[in-house]
Amino acid sequence: MAHAIWRGSWATKVRIVSGLILMLYLTLHILNLAVILISPTAFDAFQAARLWVIRSDPGTVIIMGAMLSHMVLSLGKVVVARTLRMPLTDWVQISLGLLIPIMLVDHLIYTRAAHEMLGVTTMFGYVNRLIWGTADGWGQAALMIIAWVHGAIGLHMWLRLTAWWRAWVPWLIGVAVTLPILALVGFVTFARTIDGLLSNSQAEQVAHAAWNWPDAAGFAALATASTNMTYAVWAILGIAITAFLARRIIAAIARPIRIHYVDGPSVRAPRGQTILETSRTSAVAHTALCGGRGRCTTCRVIVEDGLDNLPAPSEAEARSLAAVGAPPNARLACQVRPTQSVRVFRVFDRDGKQSRAHASQGKEAQLAVLFLDMRGFTARTDGQLPYDVVHLLNRFFDEIVPPINAAGGTVDKYMGDGLMAVFETDSAEASAKAAIKAVQGIGAALQAFNNKLAGEGSAPVAIGIGVHLGNVVLGEIGAAGQAPRTLIGDTVNIASRLESETKARGAQALISIDVIQAAGLTASEDAFVSLNLRGREAPLATVPLMDAADISVFKTGQPRMV
Repeated sequence: MAHAIWRGSWATKVRIVSGLILMLYLTLHILNLAVILISPTAFDAFQAARLWVIRSDPGTVIIMGAMLSHMVLSLGKVVVARTLRMPLTDWVQISLGLLIPIMLVDHLIYTRAAHEMLGVTTMFGYVNRLIWGTADGWGQAALMIIAWVHGAIGLHMWLRLTAWWRAWVPWLIGVAVTLPILALVGFVTFARTIDGLLSNSQAEQVAHAAWNWPDAAGFAALATASTNMTYAVWAILGIAITAFLARRIIAAIARPIRIHYVDGPSVRAPRGQTILETSRTSAVAHTALCGGRGRCTTCRVIVEDGLDNLPAPSEAEARSLAAVGAPPNARLACQVRPTQSVRVFRVFDRDGKQSRAHASQGKEAQLAVLFLDMRGFTARTDGQLPYDVVHLLNRFFDEIVPPINAAGGTVDKYMGDGLMAVFETDSAEASAKAAIKAVQGIGAALQAFNNKLAGEGSAPVAIGIGVHLGNVVLGEIGAAGQAPRTLIGDTVNIASRLESETKARGAQALISIDVIQAAGLTASEDAFVSLNLRGREAPLATVPLMDAADISVFKTGQPRMV
């Protein structure tokens, strides 16, 4: 799933990159303040290195470019939005983001601009003396916290679909809370020290001379620059708000269209509004794990009527849909803007009840799925007592489930005489390798089980196994309070159909090329069989195993496509 974090339009990618640059800039600033707690010498060394980077010509261009592009693109995103209904985290992030440029003006003017315009040595002692004991001091502390929270939310919303981020979240929360606290403590500690050292006029004069403290005219020039820059920021925000309101007015005047939801309502919507925005404004439950940023694909819909009237998907949307193997009539609800009425089916739905566990929201991952079925079970158990049927099944599962667990898989559900297992690992490669190991283990366990049955005078058990790898959605699916965790998606359907095909092929297992490739394995060209599966347009290359315990057909390398 690592590639998914870079899905999206060029504007989205630029906004992400610029946000990362600004987060790094803020982190260095916060660390600089925290280093004061170690020693003044450590602080001076860190400060000198930081300023050497950010005040160099390349550093200045990169940081200012990141500030301008991030602000313009973020405002642009708000302007093109057709609704203000959005998740609380988006609201908080946008609100904080609008406050940052307004509060940042004074900091930029009285530090960087003072250095460039008046030659002020803007070391921390100067800044401390300037704002300590004033309302500006509280304002700058608030600015640091607001910018930090804004950046932290942005990072989380960007990376929350990745497994490594979810695993590190508890630790990262601790870091996110600790760093600004240390910075504020460092600021207060050093400010009190400076205030004490400059308590007499002579020491103050020496310090002012060392800092090249601005005179009255200098401060007047800085105040004028601050006022002008504040007006400019407010003007930009005013233009953005005006543009947003104008779009809302135009949308209200234009003749609306209708979005017909399969298994849902039919609602009126302004032309040009995304389907996801329509869902939110109309209180229609619609999953969007990435917040409608075009990366997770969980908002996708199947367009059952009106597909020809929709604008073609952008390159970014097309890549995201191709990554999950979506059919031709699938679109991302957060990206497509209908101009005529459409009928859509939400691939992933939820009821949105807050009482549900977090897992009910689901997550998307690239995993291997295994289906297994006992052949001839009905004929074998016909006429037997219920106790004997249950006893046979339990003995069977007692033999074949441990190899699945030993390989790192879990049984998602039992289905009479069969089961579905998933191999939930950190990567597609590990998941594929685990699935192949499980197949081999099942084959060996079945041989041992059949030997026991032979000793008891019973007929051997035959099985069919289908294994496929692809994108699946895991979550709690069902009525609130009665929703077991399970997985859904085309990958599940394909694995099930492969298991069904084993009977016609006389094989114990069919393993798709997607599993083989992900595991870094290959096989001879004549080992592959191309299958046309129901619900899949293109044939699927698979390797049949007559004996699941024998996987010697696989070698290390990349398999050839057939």
